[in-house]
Amino acid sequence: MRVLLFGATGMVGQGVLRECLLDPTVTAVLSIGRSATGQTNAKLREIVLPDMLKFSVIEPEFKGFDVCFFCLGVSSAGMKEDDYRRVTFDLTLAVARPLASLNPAMTFIYVSGAGTDSSERGRSMWARVKGQTENALLRLPFKAVIFRPAAIEPLHGIKSRTRLYRLFSIFARPLWTPLRAMFPQLVTTTEQVGRAMLRVARLGAPKPILETRDINALRE
Repeated sequence: MRVLLFGATGMVGQGVLRECLLDPTVTAVLSIGRSATGQTNAKLREIVLPDMLKFSVIEPEFKGFDVCFFCLGVSSAGMKEDDYRRVTFDLTLAVARPLASLNPAMTFIYVSGAGTDSSERGRSMWARVKGQTENALLRLPFKAVIFRPAAIEPLHGIKSRTRLYRLFSIFARPLWTPLRAMFPQLVTTTEQVGRAMLRVARLGAPKPILETRDINALRE
């Protein structure tokens, strides 16, 4: 399986990259991001693209991939709606539209978030924009699957790039295991998200939108 990965330096992307490199069914990973991962592996090739909206300059690289894991994202905290839309909706579709044309048999897995507003009419700005993004992806002519994790425990030394989440993870460290057991509908791990994505890429998804409970149920 040939994997195209966007956002490998973020918390979720780090987890996905780790599982891809460990999985014997993955033969190649092309990582696209604003910065390098700093990892060296025979399976891994990287393209650093500081302005991701200029994706078109590297489009010829993207034929022949089986799956795209799209893990790019930013916090909406302090952002105006137009700015958040630019780095959420516009950027995602700038990547997804040409990929759907180049690889119509591809599975495209998009990391969204719990609480996303599929109606596109709610009061929460980030939830509306995420909902618009999800809906646009599901209309494209490839197999789009939406992951909506809630709380994610970072494992294997993985750290969030968001300072607030890093602090939260440190303070929550003794509680993660009981929280996962008590609230499987709310809490997962970076490892489980990565493994669930690979399972969906190989076997398909039971439905197009997967919440945390669905993600945790996708065990090997």
